Amino acid sequence: MTSELTVNVQENCIEIAITEDRNLVEYQKENREMTFAVGNMYLGRVKKLMPGLNACFVDIGSEKEAFLHYQDLGSQFASLQKYVRQVRSNRKKLYPFSKAQYSPDKDAEGNIATALEQGQEIIVQIAKEPISTKGPRLTGEISFAGRFLVLIPFTDKVSVSSKIKSPEERARLKQLIHSIKPKNCGVIVRTVAEGKRVAELDNELSILYRRWEDSLAMAQRAEKPATLIFEETSRTIAVLRDLLNSSYESIHVNDEKTYNEIRDYVALVDPERTGIVNLYKGELSIFDNFGITKQIKSSFGRVVSYKSGAYLIIEHTEALHVVDVNSGHRVKAGTQEENALEVNLGAADELARQLRLRDMGGIIVVDFIDMNLAEDRQKLYERMCQNMERDRAKHNILPLSKFGLMQITRQRVRPVMDVPVDETCPTCFGKGTIRPSILFTDTLESKIACLMDQVKVRRITLRVHPYVYAYINKGLFSLKTRWKLRFGMGLKVLPDQNLAFLAYKFTDSGGHEIDMKEEHEVL
Repeated sequence: MTSELTVNVQENCIEIAITEDRNLVEYQKENREMTFAVGNMYLGRVKKLMPGLNACFVDIGSEKEAFLHYQDLGSQFASLQKYVRQVRSNRKKLYPFSKAQYSPDKDAEGNIATALEQGQEIIVQIAKEPISTKGPRLTGEISFAGRFLVLIPFTDKVSVSSKIKSPEERARLKQLIHSIKPKNCGVIVRTVAEGKRVAELDNELSILYRRWEDSLAMAQRAEKPATLIFEETSRTIAVLRDLLNSSYESIHVNDEKTYNEIRDYVALVDPERTGIVNLYKGELSIFDNFGITKQIKSSFGRVVSYKSGAYLIIEHTEALHVVDVNSGHRVKAGTQEENALEVNLGAADELARQLRLRDMGGIIVVDFIDMNLAEDRQKLYERMCQNMERDRAKHNILPLSKFGLMQITRQRVRPVMDVPVDETCPTCFGKGTIRPSILFTDTLESKIACLMDQVKVRRITLRVHPYVYAYINKGLFSLKTRWKLRFGMGLKVLPDQNLAFLAYKFTDSGGHEIDMKEEHEVL
């Protein structure tokens, strides 16, 4: 299996697509203004205690107050808070972390009112992004994730990933980390650390520890609470950190700054593979060029088709996701039981992809087609478990119930990815009537003339639907050729799969959109 990462950097957002054997399996879209990301660390202030919930609300500067439950404080929260008070008490000299004193572990059955008080300053980290009407969810157990290791202040424990099976390797890694880890810090050894040399691990551990020290220095200098003291790496780097392995064949990015950032990171963690990072300079949209736009359009929405006419219906409620499996117009020889099994196995393959693609979390209930044989139901359960092995999110799958329902729980750390695929008509603006389609190219020509002859824009790019582009480009003496003869070589016409059939978009030489749409056109 070969994997590819494609990064589409736009003015307002960054889109990240991961493909396995050319099939889209993960898609993330990050707004550039979004600040409350998982892993970010804040010096916050306790705003309100909620003894009934055994939790509190914390002011970290978000629109909705962040939520911190007593069970999420971490066993050494008292030690952390004692040290925070020492750090905040002296703004000139940072109290050495190596001299921090441990306090007794947090009482597992305690309550929030005994652990915190209103107005108290605390260091917290975001565990879940704001979802729906809820603010961010916080944790008091601070951690810094790297490619090979995770550093956890205020614990001496060293843990090794359970996916490293060799007892000798587990013992080697444990002994090695104990010999190099800083005082008052614990470490989790990740799966990709298997077989790594001490120099690589020591180097990353030093980087993670320096991040912790820099965060403490920021907390010390902060004038007031609700201050960001550590910002997690960009989503692109976070994805690379968690996923980059030998199966990655190439990384494509269309922005030079992001390209340099990714290349520098790959050079740091795997210097021999910097050649897989490529800067895309094509005229087509990067997602169009690599066939990702079409997959996004076909993979999101309420109805998702898969092989032989079968399809899934995916519904989302406040409490859970519901998936219905339908055989559709599928016609194939064989018994009803055989057909039901084949449709269900195909649904299990597609559903596992959809869970990763949409980042669906919480409770997922799947209504498969009824099967009478116990061995077929077991086959389906095993297929689903096998498909979900590649999913990084924590999950739990239950066998089919007697009603043919499968229940899945999946870790939710950010809102579900919802990409609208139904397009609002860009030409009638919801009125239901448009000017004759045959006049569409005349409209485009008049707008080009307006921009180039009246506004005096020298270089413009017109983007249209691929079908319209094919019409404009048709013939030896095409419409595109006539436009170029009239308006000069400063005009460029390109297809764009993101546009609806009679939609269009003008951009200047810097890639900024020129708004030439007028609602009165449809009257």
